[in-house]
Amino acid sequence: MKILQAMQELINIMAALRDPDTGCPWDREQTLQSIIPYTLEEVYELVDAIEQGSMEEVRDELGDLLFHIVFYAHLAAETGAFDLADVAGGVCKKLKRRHPHVFAGQQVASAEEVKRNWEQLKQEENRARQSGNHSANYLGNIARALPATRRAEKLQKRAATVGFDWAEPGPVLAKLEEEIGELKQAMVEAQETARLQAELGDVLFATINLARHLKLSPETALRAANTRFEQRFHYIQATLEAAGEDLDSASLARMEELWQEAKKAETEDSPGLA
Repeated sequence: MKILQAMQELINIMAALRDPDTGCPWDREQTLQSIIPYTLEEVYELVDAIEQGSMEEVRDELGDLLFHIVFYAHLAAETGAFDLADVAGGVCKKLKRRHPHVFAGQQVASAEEVKRNWEQLKQEENRARQSGNHSANYLGNIARALPATRRAEKLQKRAATVGFDWAEPGPVLAKLEEEIGELKQAMVEAQETARLQAELGDVLFATINLARHLKLSPETALRAANTRFEQRFHYIQATLEAAGEDLDSASLARMEELWQEAKKAETEDSPGLA
């Protein structure tokens, strides 16, 4: 009952904020489209809280995200499209439908088989929604608003379900090297932004494909690289300041020397980074 009471209170607060006479002027102005940037920000703040390991912050950020869900549902209910009960009911049906090994007695051998079945069920649902539309894009329902790295992963995984994929990482690495070669050639032969951007995009796409074949998350790998860069650059700054030197006037050679020091220290602390 505690969860039901808390949810009802949140729903009541949302209604009060949207009240046309006594509600909050800012909340009354919002639309489904206008709060998208705030929702994305809340998602990233949740991810950051999880990575920082603060459960108190995780709880708070989950609360903020939950409020956004209630907000979207309330806006939709005002137009008669659907309400929060429809949202919850819909996801319950979907979860039961996509977990037949839990709710329908189907047997599975591994988590990998569960993932394959999940993707197959999604495709069946998509085909049912698109029945009669024979020209429907097989990749068309992968959200374009996803971060580019995540969308690239999903596009590759979807194509792989019909056999458009390499069987092992080796050929993928060769493809990445090929794409890097084409980028190098474009840098020599032309400086048109469009061509350089296209070749660079191909390199990034192939890199994400390699990560997928190595069973690594490119987003996680890049976030870790960002953290290493930040830590190494902070080492450069702190070392220069301790020596009475100015970061702005330090030479590239001096900063590279300190960068290598920071990298060496990381390797000694964590041999796996060597």
